[in-house]
Amino acid sequence: MSQCPFSSNPPDAWHNAELNFSDSMSYGDYLDLGRILSAQHPLSPDHNEMLFIIQHQTSELWMKLMLHELKAAREHVREGQLPPAFKMLARVSRIFDQLVHAWAVLATMTPSEYKSIRPYLGQSSGFQSFQYREIEFILGNKSAALLRPHAHRPELLQSLEESIATPSMYDEAIALMARSGLSIDPERLALISTSTTQHDPSVEAAWREVYANPSAYWDLYQLAEKFIDLEDSFRQWRFRHVTTVERIIGFQPGTGGTEGVGYLRKMLDTVLFPELWRVRSSL
Repeated sequence: MSQCPFSSNPPDAWHNAELNFSDSMSYGDYLDLGRILSAQHPLSPDHNEMLFIIQHQTSELWMKLMLHELKAAREHVREGQLPPAFKMLARVSRIFDQLVHAWAVLATMTPSEYKSIRPYLGQSSGFQSFQYREIEFILGNKSAALLRPHAHRPELLQSLEESIATPSMYDEAIALMARSGLSIDPERLALISTSTTQHDPSVEAAWREVYANPSAYWDLYQLAEKFIDLEDSFRQWRFRHVTTVERIIGFQPGTGGTEGVGYLRKMLDTVLFPELWRVRSSL
């Protein structure tokens, strides 16, 4: 009769690690790895499609964490509880840094390798990522037209409609500035925009006061720098995205119908916190 190869080992042979999980939760159980690791379904016969799938699936997992942090941070800003928001915003910035480095893995895919899998992608594109869209909405880069790619998924559409109608993180920060005694134009305070955040002179003047007197507005001063750090990392992620796409497909149109690199380059000009960047020229 054959024996289990581990049956003769004493209990401490593996440094007292638990080896029997017939009646308890294991690492794989906790992380639901069975479903996660079976969620890759290449459609082409090409070896490189697995890289393409995992690159985008892991990005979506990181974006899920970003949304978890951003929604909680926005609530803390709304309530004026800034120290917890600082930690959450810093975490989001580091996630963007992680995603910047992830492009280097996808960049190992050559144009000819991508050409082998592109016909199997149909019109699917990262442009259609509802999580990415919600991240932009929370950060103030809103566009009602970008709801349309999700019209076929009512539950996703409803979530994005709620997001676009909710004050952005920056809107909540501006409201907090007003509650802190800084002068903000009432029209700006009442605005819940469904388009990209626009520069407002009263908001720039308020941030100038914060930067001129950091000790008097220490928490707002730190919040401003967390916003700048976040947008800095976001911009680097966008730039690395453009470079990777150009490296792989050049100036061909994207699978989702955009002009590809041309569209992505235009997105580099998006500014999430306009007054915070402009105020630096007048301090």
